[in-house]
Amino acid sequence: MYNNWFTIVNPTSGNGKSLKKLNLIKKHFKKYKITVTIILTEYTHHEKILVKQAIKEGFTKFISVGGDGTLHHIVNGIMQQNIIQTNLIKVAVIPVGTGNDWVKTYQIPNKIEQAISLIKKENTIYQDIGKIKIFNNNNNITYFNNLAGIGFDGFIVKRISTYKKLGSIAYLLGGLTSFFTYKKSNLIVYIGNTKIESKIFMISVGLCKYSGGGMQLTDYKNHKNGLFDITLIKNITLKKVLIHIKKLYNGKIIHLKEVENIQEESIKIKVLQKPLPYIQADGELLGQGSLEISIIKNAIQFVVPNVKI
Repeated sequence: MYNNWFTIVNPTSGNGKSLKKLNLIKKHFKKYKITVTIILTEYTHHEKILVKQAIKEGFTKFISVGGDGTLHHIVNGIMQQNIIQTNLIKVAVIPVGTGNDWVKTYQIPNKIEQAISLIKKENTIYQDIGKIKIFNNNNNITYFNNLAGIGFDGFIVKRISTYKKLGSIAYLLGGLTSFFTYKKSNLIVYIGNTKIESKIFMISVGLCKYSGGGMQLTDYKNHKNGLFDITLIKNITLKKVLIHIKKLYNGKIIHLKEVENIQEESIKIKVLQKPLPYIQADGELLGQGSLEISIIKNAIQFVVPNVKI
């Protein structure tokens, strides 16, 4: 299986775009002489089962055809198996989802042929992966490759299904409409040796640069330095967000006085009140409650362009 790429296609990604483009994808695989085994997902979280089974069969190279959610589930399948070291596994992406935030950090092209030609070159980097343990959810473990959050962004993900067909603007619309019903949470936050007890609007824990349809919510430093880029927003008004809406996308939102940025390799969050805040990772809703997040250094190899990041 060494030269065979196990290719997982989410037929619902991009409002069905991945399925519509499948014949074109196959055509370019053939053009670039890339040997693939193609499987379509049949239900939510199917990617994890497919990945685990493929690894049992000897596959070590995977292609994600879909969006951030498809990649998220593939990463979880890799991290949850114990057959092979995760850093021996390679993952490539053909982005056909609605948001496609993870690929933006690495400048992976959205055009299908360019993404496939990149896979042919097989230039890889090692990336850190985040590990989340939610205490109110049977201590379940979830992994993420881009960004996780608790508070307002989790609340948005809970509500965003109404706007998903609108693509990358969905997160912004979901956020603006959620402001009127969202309530901040009293939290105790442990980041390294720092303890913060406050009413928190949201906390973002990032590995890469973009989330929420192209927003820059963290002070991104490095995808493999063994540290999370953590943003805490303690209190902010809708009026201030509207005034500074451009800063959500150019990264300058982190300089507002309500925002604190910290780099650390772990964070623990204890919720002091109900209703419990929602938790999301890579745009996928995980649950509610207290949690801890730790980092796994250089966990997976990803195929990326040979450019300065």
